[in-house]
Amino acid sequence: MNFSFTRNNLVMAGVIIITLGFIIAGVFDVLDYLIVKFLLFSGFAVLFVVAVLVIIDEKKRKNRLGENSQADLD
Repeated sequence: MNFSFTRNNLVMAGVIIITLGFIIAGVFDVLDYLIVKFLLFSGFAVLFVVAVLVIIDEKKRKNRLGENSQADLD
């Protein structure tokens, strides 16, 4: 199996892990424990920060000039 570690794959894996964590914690009634809440919500917060950083990085890449750009003053 060929699996590359791109941003999309890492974020998708994070979403799946956090979602399954909430589902499993809810089914087994362990969501009321403070440590479980902390782990799940901190994972969600980290995922949110990563998503914001990826969006900011993509905006910076869109605003870059090409490698062979010419100045208007030439």
